[in-house]
Amino acid sequence: MDPIILLAIAVIVVLLALFFAFTNGANDSASLVATIIACHAATPRGAVIFASIVGFFGAIMGGSAIAITIRSIVGPYGTDVLVLILFATVISAVAWNLMSSTLGLPSSSTDGMIGGLIGAGIGAGGLGSIYWGFTELFGPSMALVGVAKVLVFLIVSVVLGFFGGYLAMKSSRWLLRNANRRINQPIRRVQWLTAGLLAFAHGANDTQKQMAIIALVILGAGYSSSAEVPDWARIACALCIALGTLGGGWRIQRTLGRGIYPLKPIHSLNSQIPSAASILISTVAGAPVSTSQVVSSSVIGVGAAENAKMVRWRVGGQILLSWFVTMPACAIISGIIFILMKAIT
Repeated sequence: MDPIILLAIAVIVVLLALFFAFTNGANDSASLVATIIACHAATPRGAVIFASIVGFFGAIMGGSAIAITIRSIVGPYGTDVLVLILFATVISAVAWNLMSSTLGLPSSSTDGMIGGLIGAGIGAGGLGSIYWGFTELFGPSMALVGVAKVLVFLIVSVVLGFFGGYLAMKSSRWLLRNANRRINQPIRRVQWLTAGLLAFAHGANDTQKQMAIIALVILGAGYSSSAEVPDWARIACALCIALGTLGGGWRIQRTLGRGIYPLKPIHSLNSQIPSAASILISTVAGAPVSTSQVVSSSVIGVGAAENAKMVRWRVGGQILLSWFVTMPACAIISGIIFILMKAIT
């Protein structure tokens, strides 16, 4: 490939990765303030400003464990091929983010990006070029690596969110069985702490996806000798996801805050704690997960513990369907884009 064309595509990938971080903020970060807004513990403006600031610092301080996991998924390709894979990946992930945000449905930016990476990778080198990790998972060592690690933690994080929310709600009902309505005021204050923890966890986890893309494209274009995340990329991704949080995602907030279960302060608190814990555990383990998936599952768990009949399971079913569709859809889109770009260049 002509060096000028290669550089141009690499620049486009970096810009799209930063835009992906912005849409990630609007699509996923909005989910973390939905509950605190719905129960009137914070105003929409105050909540998103607070979440964006804390999420920025989470991204700066989140480390690189997830970026390392994502880098391990794609095989050793030539520079031209690697840049085209990343181009197809970010195009498909951004397109899916925009569509799900328009529909007001919490989808997974993580599913979208991993699916795009897999689809383009298969288009470039076949199934064998992807580090699936299933042999290690089901082998004697039972190691979590590659795609298998991502899939396992995507499922585990949602399960932890649901049962964490369920158990937190059951426990709080017993502990506060003699409390009156005045307890709502201190609960609302505590939510600023738990919402901040959730925003920090989101920033630490989600921005590493874009950091990994930028690090890889710089390596593929020949402007770096390693796939380490440069400081400027970390700051830029943190800033973009923070700006995305300020951008809204209001339809998604309505879905999570009111569409699944009518939330009161205690419900919001009980969903935030397990959500933050689940995302932080995944971040330390180096696994990318979806904030919107985790928060959605914890809200459903809280509602099921309080009154299962009042949970709008239909909304939960729609969200569940989007989880199963996102990864294969982005894989197909990305694979097609890669084939077309390879033919053109």
